[in-house]
Amino acid sequence: MPNPILITMAALASASFFIWVYLYFFHGDFWRGTESLPNPDPLDQWPRILAVIPARNEAEAIAATIRSHAGHGYPGDFSVILVDDQSSDATGAIAAQAAADSGLDLTLLQGTALPVGWTGKLWALRNGLAVAKSRAPAAEYILLCDADIAFSPGVLQKLTAHAVRKDVALASLMAKLDARGVWGGLLIPAFIYFFQKLYPFPKVNDPKSRIAGAAGGCMLIRAPDLWAIDGVERIRGGLIDDCALAAELKGVRGGAAPTRKIWLGLTAEVTSQRDNRSLSSIWTMVARTAYTQLGQSPLALIGATLGMALTYLAPPTCALIGLGLMLASMLTSELALLASGGITMPSALAFYLMTDSYRPTLRRLYGKPWLAMLTLPIAAVLYMAMALDSARRHWQGRGGAWKGRVYPRPG
Repeated sequence: MPNPILITMAALASASFFIWVYLYFFHGDFWRGTESLPNPDPLDQWPRILAVIPARNEAEAIAATIRSHAGHGYPGDFSVILVDDQSSDATGAIAAQAAADSGLDLTLLQGTALPVGWTGKLWALRNGLAVAKSRAPAAEYILLCDADIAFSPGVLQKLTAHAVRKDVALASLMAKLDARGVWGGLLIPAFIYFFQKLYPFPKVNDPKSRIAGAAGGCMLIRAPDLWAIDGVERIRGGLIDDCALAAELKGVRGGAAPTRKIWLGLTAEVTSQRDNRSLSSIWTMVARTAYTQLGQSPLALIGATLGMALTYLAPPTCALIGLGLMLASMLTSELALLASGGITMPSALAFYLMTDSYRPTLRRLYGKPWLAMLTLPIAAVLYMAMALDSARRHWQGRGGAWKGRVYPRPG
């Protein structure tokens, strides 16, 4: 009679294999990283752009951010509104000095007290957008970006030309995140990889697809389309505000058919200055929104945890156990056949598809060696732990905590 443990392992190995066949071949080619910013021909007439940047306690990064905006070399009219979101450090003063030194047209706006029902970033954006609309009603594009994001010279021109020629309501770039150190090297490429899996960029960019996503660090939005959806009013309480805004702009909230086109791509020309060398830094960033991504549902949390285990842990675990069973001399030929064909082979194939799908993110963005592909299961375990911790924080009334602000659990 077949061993029930071996039968169970064979079932797990087969299930993980079919998961990876789907992800590798039928999930929008999310892992290939082909959606990158092209170098389009210059425009005959460059639209006016007004950038709105919310900043809270960004004293370490804000000067470099301001200098990068001053160095765009953008041929059209470009100016910046920076909303100092009640910082307890010298963010506003440093930004003003950096703008004066670099000749950037900067309006420094002091943020106001956060009303109930709003997250801090979105309230700051709402205040900045209100000023932008009143002062520059003719601005054709609004650039929303984070205070720790630095732009390489010329990238704004390329992004603008691409947005105009593609006729998209939103053009967003996933910034290159800091991946220094042991923890950054292990977790940050995996973060980009998992984001691509959640929001496959080719599907986001497909005008017929209901999938919408964006990277909040850099979002160039056509102003009339932004005003048409009431700016950020509809997503006022959202923690994953960038993807919520993308869904509004594409017109797919509630499962509706798309009404506008959006575009999302990868780049190394926009970089985050956030230091990710410590585990606590990355942990806090992920735990802030992971449970929200799961709809704050305990069932979704359980399902996601089991799904991650089956997808990322089952292939290497079953492959190693199956190989060990094959090599054990006490096995009968029947058990050896089961261990070989039913456990080792499907799990090894699943592990190959998994690691090969991780390769483009590692090599193209971060120049990591091929051996780094083998670390994906380890990263997955840590992200599973972050999701569980995110739920714990939510249940304790500390969900969404960020830079001294806590958004209490409703009810």
